[in-house]
Amino acid sequence: MLEKNVIENVLYAALSKGGDFAEIFVEDKYNSSIKLVGGLIENNISGRDYGVGIRIFDKLNCIYAFTNDSTEENLIKVAKEAASALQGTAVDLRLNFIKSNVSNYNPIKIMPSTVQKKEKIDLMKRGYEAAKNYDSVISQAMVSYLDEEQNVLIANTDGLIAEDKRVRTRFIVSSVASKDGEMQEGYYGPGASMGFEFFDKVNVEEIGREASRIAKTMVHAEHCPSGVMPVIMDNEFGGVLFHEACGHALEAAFVSKGTSVFANKLEQLVASPLLTAIDDGTMINEWGTTNIDDEGTPTQKNILIENGILKSYLIDKLNGRRMNMDSTGSGRRQSYKFAPTSRMNNTYIAAGTSSLEEIISNTEKGLYAKKLGGGSVNPATGDFNFAVMEGYLIQNGKILKPVRGATLIGNGIKVLELIDMVGNDLSLGQGMCGADSGSIPAGLGQPPLRIKSITVGGRRGDE
Repeated sequence: MLEKNVIENVLYAALSKGGDFAEIFVEDKYNSSIKLVGGLIENNISGRDYGVGIRIFDKLNCIYAFTNDSTEENLIKVAKEAASALQGTAVDLRLNFIKSNVSNYNPIKIMPSTVQKKEKIDLMKRGYEAAKNYDSVISQAMVSYLDEEQNVLIANTDGLIAEDKRVRTRFIVSSVASKDGEMQEGYYGPGASMGFEFFDKVNVEEIGREASRIAKTMVHAEHCPSGVMPVIMDNEFGGVLFHEACGHALEAAFVSKGTSVFANKLEQLVASPLLTAIDDGTMINEWGTTNIDDEGTPTQKNILIENGILKSYLIDKLNGRRMNMDSTGSGRRQSYKFAPTSRMNNTYIAAGTSSLEEIISNTEKGLYAKKLGGGSVNPATGDFNFAVMEGYLIQNGKILKPVRGATLIGNGIKVLELIDMVGNDLSLGQGMCGADSGSIPAGLGQPPLRIKSITVGGRRGDE
């Protein structure tokens, strides 16, 4: 992507005014996005994004610059402009690059760019027809197809040089059900770090039907009562609560500044002894998997919480300096336009021993949150609120009826302590996670689990 002598000259220029570390990040990304609404193609966009980011460390300070002009002359100019923020002298640097040999966790069989758009659109139409024809109550369906190929090269003054190819494919269906002036949406959007062979793994008709099933169920549902009660969260996208309410607070970007509820708590009990939480960037073909992170460090399996004990944080290079800890392969960024920071890859709660049926039958009264929607969290305090996309009341150990409009309100670290049953059926979902280094693909998941007491927001009190 860049000649080695060009990389060397740019890194020399980056340290021409001092500093103790410099890095170059080269990205060449191809995107394809198609949207189908009402059975017709509304958007069909493809493009290429190419550019270079240059980063300089001076002890605990960081300077970042980027450009989409990759000529040697311009890159040296940008590096020197970034270096001008420092007041030192040139570093005596002797570079000896050692190419990083990394494992390939994302084998690709069919590059999406080799597949005709007609074939992609045919899949979308099949998903649309399955969603729209699911029931007469479905008033609208929308299908999105996305694929990308991201090629990166990372080199730094520690002598590292590494390359990675990331290929991702995703298929999303959103359905709207209408009844008596009320509308409810259902959504399902699986994805993977795979090529077009992803569609040998998933069934687009089933994706469409699942989105419509949720919408239909919720438009017929009563409003959820409010109150403090046990909540059972299902697997897969139920993991968004741990991702948002606890995962971000385990990122070194917050921990290193002391603005996380988990700061200075290594080896302390922070959760129920039933809970083990993991972030793993090496899961084969998973949505958040990469072979190296965006700083060139090989990704790894990080045990964050083990049997309730805090074991590790998610650490990038810069915040690792601040904490005097090594990187955990967690430095990620959306593109060359962003400096990397500590982020999650595939974050999940490990499977326990109970079945979902056992968890429900052991719950006298509560809420079964089958699908979670969006939410917000304050990493400094851990306070959160999340919408429940699909929920059911539980009474006498059985599912009673669907309810809509529920929200979960609580505190992340307190919720971890209140988990009293963990299921045996682990499954992961896929999402896009936004933070200081942009929007990145993140896997998240859990088995079914029960929080023995949490505030549920609804329209009316429990009668």
